[in-house]
Amino acid sequence: MKYVLVTGGVVSGLGKGVTASSIGLLLQACGLRVTSIKIDPYLNTDAGTMSPFEHGEVFVLDDGGEVDLDLGNYERFLDLTLTRDNNITTGKIYQSVIDKERKGDYLGKTVQVVPHITDAIQEWIERVAMVPVDGKEGPADVCVIELGGTIGDIESMPFIEALGQFSYRVGPGNFCLVHVSLVPVLNVVGEQKTKPTQHSVRVLRGQGLTPNILACRSTKPLEENVKAKLAQFCHVPAENIVTLYDVPNIWHIPLLLRDQKAHEAILKELNLQSIAREPNLKEWTTRTEISSTLHDSVRIAMVGKYTGLSDAYLSVLKALLHASVACHRKLVVDWVAAGDLEDVTAKETPQVHKAAWDLLKGADGVLVPGGFGDRGVQGKILAAKYARENKVPFLGICLGMQIAVIEFARSVLGMIDANSTEFDPETTSPCVIFMPEGSKTHMGGTMRLGSRRTYFKITDCKSAKLYGDVAFIDERHRHRYEVNPDMISQFESAGLSFVGRDETGRRMEIIELPAHPYFVGVQFHPEFKSRPGKPSALFLGLITACRRSDTSLPNKGRLKKPVANGTSNGHFTVKSRENGHPFKSSNGSLNGVYSNGNGNGVHS
Repeated sequence: MKYVLVTGGVVSGLGKGVTASSIGLLLQACGLRVTSIKIDPYLNTDAGTMSPFEHGEVFVLDDGGEVDLDLGNYERFLDLTLTRDNNITTGKIYQSVIDKERKGDYLGKTVQVVPHITDAIQEWIERVAMVPVDGKEGPADVCVIELGGTIGDIESMPFIEALGQFSYRVGPGNFCLVHVSLVPVLNVVGEQKTKPTQHSVRVLRGQGLTPNILACRSTKPLEENVKAKLAQFCHVPAENIVTLYDVPNIWHIPLLLRDQKAHEAILKELNLQSIAREPNLKEWTTRTEISSTLHDSVRIAMVGKYTGLSDAYLSVLKALLHASVACHRKLVVDWVAAGDLEDVTAKETPQVHKAAWDLLKGADGVLVPGGFGDRGVQGKILAAKYARENKVPFLGICLGMQIAVIEFARSVLGMIDANSTEFDPETTSPCVIFMPEGSKTHMGGTMRLGSRRTYFKITDCKSAKLYGDVAFIDERHRHRYEVNPDMISQFESAGLSFVGRDETGRRMEIIELPAHPYFVGVQFHPEFKSRPGKPSALFLGLITACRRSDTSLPNKGRLKKPVANGTSNGHFTVKSRENGHPFKSSNGSLNGVYSNGNGNGVHS
């Protein structure tokens, strides 16, 4: 097994995840099989209990693992199906070591960070690297490892020590370290400064790791004299120093690496030149060019509670992008804070209320994503009501589906106090109830998680046709509340169709309004399995319905053939009205890491 380790220095948010994914894609393009591991030094066992404001979205895997959003990036770039073990956390490592200690596996020894924790880290990496994740037999050729955080962080020191030992143990020719660092440009002098990277590499070398390749983030390509200076002081050959400069979107990054011969440097370090070919990124390049020329836009109103943080809905944004590019449309996302649609906002800040409703009414389609808690629920209900009554294409995901059911019960069935027991435990019309197998005392890993099968009860429906007229589908779930099965007959008699259910027939998975152009709600999260070139069927349906509803388009109602299978790229514009403030991106965000920096709201 060959290993590529990606670390980061100077500051967080440089795009280590994008860099690791791009390296993996480049190696795949050279004919190699790749797997990925993300190391997160935090003490949480997994990302499941972390607020989106803390860490962005929680990405869910087929096996139910709740992991860091970077694993979603790996799956989308590399078209892999990873497992929960591909995400290593400090909590997982310490828990495994303590469990062994309690069982007496250490035979009375004093359990210490070195060697027991560091050995556990190395054993975990070696074990997981051998598990195939691309659907083929046998282990991959290369394992790309990303170490989260910044070099010098106290919490990552056990991992640095373990990886230093690991690089020595696997030996030269089997380990390549790519260090992502910052080369800032001071406006006062307009000069690229190398000192931050010098210090970062010095700290890295002092902790037992020596970089083979430097990937330098900067606003523009590195000047030759700057490369020479970095080579001299960081002990890295100049030809092994690449620039990740600002580009319109992140899909350009693999092309940047290829053009700067990064693959040749990696293959040389890993002694893989004899079995690798020249990288074939033809489809990737074509898709990048197509996306860059898109002009006709499709506007989607994203109604949620975390609208000030794009990473909270990262997979949803990517799924919308995949579908939009397949439909040859430039995606424009209008962020609508759900609370701003509510009457209380109209009384307190009427201008914010009006702005939110203007965005909603100006959109071609409405999407209500998943979420937890009662903040903004009434606003989401109002958005679903607007879409239903005005025949605006609508997609509700997880909570978004439950919201649509509640709205239908209130508006159509006349159940004024209809609600979810999550928001009102005393409601007399519990449309959404707590699942019997859930837990109210332990939050971590107690939801209905991972891939579950949905059977189409009604085959002559929009969802079944979008999926290809199949009898069932497998999609990923993350919820602990469900539609009340005892009320289904009332809903269906009033016109709400539950077209998809689980194997028992009592758990509702997909709802539709047959008379509506496109009104679909799903209990699962289709965004997690959307891939560039393989857009999610339901997102594709939403974008297609939006195109058909746009009478200004000359080709109204005609869906162009999706672009070739591979990876999609393209710009999408994001607008926000979060409490009247402009859009804010999170620290460490994958979105906009490689933005053009002009503040115009274009994100990648």
